[in-house]
Amino acid sequence: MTERVVLAYSGGLDTSVAIGWIAEATGAEVVAVAVDVGQGGEDLEVIRQRALDCGAVEAHVADARDEFATEYCMPALRANGLYLDRYPLVSALSRPVIVKHLVRAARRFGATTVAHGCTGKGNDQVRFEVATTSLAPDLRTIAPVRDLALTREKAIEYAERHALPIATTKHNPFSIDQNVWGRAVETGFLEDIWNAPTKDVYHYTDDPTFPPVADEVVVTFEQGVPVALDGVAVTPLQAVQEMNRRAGAQGVGRIDIVEDRLVGIKSREVYEAPGAIALITAHQELENVTLEREQARFKRGVEQRWSELVYDGMWFSPLKRSLDVFVDDTQRYVSGDVRLVLHGGRATVTGRRSETSLYDFNLATYDEGDSFDQSQAKGFIEIYGLTAKLAAARDEKFGNGADLGAGAQ
Repeated sequence: MTERVVLAYSGGLDTSVAIGWIAEATGAEVVAVAVDVGQGGEDLEVIRQRALDCGAVEAHVADARDEFATEYCMPALRANGLYLDRYPLVSALSRPVIVKHLVRAARRFGATTVAHGCTGKGNDQVRFEVATTSLAPDLRTIAPVRDLALTREKAIEYAERHALPIATTKHNPFSIDQNVWGRAVETGFLEDIWNAPTKDVYHYTDDPTFPPVADEVVVTFEQGVPVALDGVAVTPLQAVQEMNRRAGAQGVGRIDIVEDRLVGIKSREVYEAPGAIALITAHQELENVTLEREQARFKRGVEQRWSELVYDGMWFSPLKRSLDVFVDDTQRYVSGDVRLVLHGGRATVTGRRSETSLYDFNLATYDEGDSFDQSQAKGFIEIYGLTAKLAAARDEKFGNGADLGAGAQ
């Protein structure tokens, strides 16, 4: 039986050429798998037919939009997943769900190898291959661009020589990856980190310099997941899509960052994630209302480590699973409403309410009705500062007291 390779297929030049390139280089039959994670663009059936026309023996398409939003974007939202405190893991989140469908297809079509179109310089090669190994240790992986020396010039020449049904001359100056959680843009003139992004970089967001009238939206959460917008029930996918539309119209979620790639390279990336940024902003504020102080402090450290693991391609790792258990537990009482004003590139919280709130008006108020016993504060401060007081006294005893500066008498 002829060996089979399952290829992560986008419908573009590189992966279309990779079908025949892999067959010629390895002698294997290629099964193309396209996964819809809300990236938009061409109809999946058109992409499926193109794969067959380019020589795939089988072509499978999967609508994973709801799965991606519910099982990947929502955990990221509950974890306030932001790599370097800014990037909402747009591409990193989509890779494990794509790999899951690649592995399913490999089992279904009897393939022994999974292929992807990543280069040897980026994070995605790691994400695809580590996820594949984590789900199916017996499967091999190959990367035509990296392993089989498939350059863009060779891809264009191959496509023209074989009259493949794809556009080969159009040159997009950027490398773009997008899904329902956001959009990532890199390369081209953006590689000079002094160059400002031009208007053609953006697609999910409008220019925030001249925004329309401010848009007010109330997001309702249940255990950390948005379930309604302005009182209208939504699925996770619908919540992200609608917030993409509304926040995007206000220019919310534009991110320009130099980030640390896993492979050791610093890379300039431009992201658009209007829905993700708006929802994370709302979710973080609801947590401020509902999480106990020490739990909230510890969670911030977990969020950073969770984001690093996902960015580094470790979605299916034991540590990531363990952190998920902690995050899930913290979301037990993260329910309620957050009011956001979307305007001029910002998502600003203007109101919050929750039946599970830890905010006590009578304890917080300075007006009549204050139930906080201020007489207890003096003793609390004395006990709280006792260790610092003892340490300072020891420093004074051994001549290591605090330096109060030249003006001290």
